[in-house]
Amino acid sequence: MWIRQCELDAQNEAPSPIPTRIASNEEFIPPPQSPQQREFEARLTALSEQAARGQGLSRRAFLRTGSGMAAALTALNQVFGPIYQVSADEVKDQKAFAEKWPKDQFIFDVQTHHVDVSRNWYEKTDDGKAVLRFLGMLRGARTPEKALELLNRVHYVKEIFGDSDTTMAVISGVPSRDWDKNPLPPDQMVATRKYVNDLAGSQRVLSHGLLRPNLGKKELEEMERQVKELKIDAWKMYTGAELGEKAWFLDDEKVAYPFWEKSKQLGIKNLCIHKGLPLGAFNEKGCTPFDLEKAAKDWPDLNFIVYHSAFRGFGWLGSGTGEKVKDKKTDDPQEIPWVSDVLRILKKNPQIKNIYFELGGTFNMTSVYAPKTCLHMLGQMIQVAGVDHVLWGTDSIWGGSPQSQIVRLRKLKMPEDMQKKYGYPELTDDIKNQILGLNAAKLFGIDVKAKRQAIKADKLSQLREEYQQDPSPSNTQYGWVWIEDGREPTVPVGNA
Repeated sequence: MWIRQCELDAQNEAPSPIPTRIASNEEFIPPPQSPQQREFEARLTALSEQAARGQGLSRRAFLRTGSGMAAALTALNQVFGPIYQVSADEVKDQKAFAEKWPKDQFIFDVQTHHVDVSRNWYEKTDDGKAVLRFLGMLRGARTPEKALELLNRVHYVKEIFGDSDTTMAVISGVPSRDWDKNPLPPDQMVATRKYVNDLAGSQRVLSHGLLRPNLGKKELEEMERQVKELKIDAWKMYTGAELGEKAWFLDDEKVAYPFWEKSKQLGIKNLCIHKGLPLGAFNEKGCTPFDLEKAAKDWPDLNFIVYHSAFRGFGWLGSGTGEKVKDKKTDDPQEIPWVSDVLRILKKNPQIKNIYFELGGTFNMTSVYAPKTCLHMLGQMIQVAGVDHVLWGTDSIWGGSPQSQIVRLRKLKMPEDMQKKYGYPELTDDIKNQILGLNAAKLFGIDVKAKRQAIKADKLSQLREEYQQDPSPSNTQYGWVWIEDGREPTVPVGNA
């Protein structure tokens, strides 16, 4: 059956800082907890009990610290092998963990979410009431007020800029045919951008606009409004979102190409496209990446940023080992549907330089459920597309703070046997810095040196410094997880 992860966390006296199950926001079916994840959970319990006593802390308090995070990484290594760079000293000593922390790292998260808090829409429209019920289920809130609070702008700032080391972010949205039926339409995304940047006194947040070519020519006028009036920074789009019409494709010369021409004219070059994760209201064919090849070749001046890296999800992985492929033609561990299809497009067309991989959601899932799959994915992306074509995104705050994901990438290492066998590069600090923020900064025209100086002195940095004197991260994960009862996972009733 399906249950909210936050309900499990509420029953747990000390939630893990790293997820022990994959939680879904209903864009995909979460797999059952694998034997490895259960073992990870048990090992972390034992490790944290001992280490917490050594530091004179409760286990709950310990798991909110850097040493608690180190204990979780150690438990993952005990289960999956030496995947993460972590030492016993970091588990025992808070200072040892802090000393190895990167200083002045520029982390630019290009996929973040929250919802608008307008009570009028939620209370007085059928669509708003339906969305409010969904948000309440997703976050396990007892009241509508609490559901909105956990996803509002203030909570967004806390989880992104207080509980994590994120430096800058792009606020993103979800598709709808009518803006008055959208939980965060373009005008509200831009309002969030202004809210955070005014609070900080510097530029911390950029904003997507939402683009829907399958609505026809009238959408060209809406494009112009969003660019000229709202001054959006990039487009977010969902080819699989039918919105009462047909799904659409990036390479459709009749439907899509007028919008690419218009986007060029308006000076917006970054096209952020939801690919992969096809469950729910999306048309599955529309979520596949096969329309990228022709579109990228025909529009070399535009950047096609593939959100979720086109990762299909975990339906193709067996639950027995966490890594075993069960319904593919090959047992090659390098094959990752549909990520591998994008890689094949790039191998076939080495002249294509305008397709980028965004890691939102995909890194979060693979790095704890199937770490070697994660390493194969990153290794191949760097080999084929180049390290400068991999962008950091977390899909937060749907599932909670992104800090756990940041730590995992910082600590991730490419085992020597995989380097030798597959020719994958070592995951150096330089490579990680590019992925975590420098690549996105280049695409979005951000002067990193100037931005670092401005951010150091801004109000948000001052607030975070004060907050870090007594931080209160919840370690709670949000979304739906599958609790085993002998049945295969199915779509929940009320799927959005």
